[in-house]
Amino acid sequence: MQFKFIVIIFNILIVFLLSAVVMVPLFAFGPGFTELFWRSGWPLALILVIALIVLNAYFLCNRRLFRLLEREDWPALVDYLEQRVIHRGRYSSRLVRLLINSYLVMSDSPAVLRLEHKAAIAKPALIAENALVFGTARILAGDPRGAAVFFQARLAGARPKDGQWLRWYCGFSRILAGDFSAAEAEMGAMARDSGDALVTALSAYFLSGTLLKYSADRDACRSLAETGRERAKKSLKSPAGWNRETAKVATEVHAAVIRKYIDEAGGWLFA
Repeated sequence: MQFKFIVIIFNILIVFLLSAVVMVPLFAFGPGFTELFWRSGWPLALILVIALIVLNAYFLCNRRLFRLLEREDWPALVDYLEQRVIHRGRYSSRLVRLLINSYLVMSDSPAVLRLEHKAAIAKPALIAENALVFGTARILAGDPRGAAVFFQARLAGARPKDGQWLRWYCGFSRILAGDFSAAEAEMGAMARDSGDALVTALSAYFLSGTLLKYSADRDACRSLAETGRERAKKSLKSPAGWNRETAKVATEVHAAVIRKYIDEAGGWLFA
């Protein structure tokens, strides 16, 4: 088991360091120096012992969770997490995010929305913290208009990095809903002003394709697409730079949903 192996290795490492702290002064300098050393060096040994206890306690308390993750037994994992989060009211950020991801792996978007409603009552801060995933669940559930409203409502208090993605997803949701004029405004602003190269490139890509077909001012739309493209290329410099940037979000659920468009945008950007 991977987690068990990691814990064993960490235990061996801590025991080795603890032994070194105890034995090296004794063999290197003799008993007299060892006594002096321990008068000032005992906090280090205490820290190592505490780290050993905390690690093993954490693993023992979560051993079932680790086993289910390793087996990728998603139904059993969902049941386990629902018991801890919903029935016992343990709405921690880590458990909620893991439960959301497990629902989405099972393609159960309605369950994500039900969890959102419960979390909004139990711990409202989790909604803002996981806004990208909750909004993405609306897209997967076939409600792009609802997703656009959700993303728009959470732009004001979002962190700068999340805010750019929230705004991009707001525009993307409007494309899916057929509201191309509003989508063009959102994507145009991102292509021109976004500080995230990936967001900039994706915005420019949609401006150059889907939105250009429906634009009331194709010259302006085309110009914004080219502006975004040049800004992204200047930041990323090469396909390798693009790959490094996409790797940063590869494990994020919201990025997995648009993986196809990320790949297409990368090909378009450096064509």
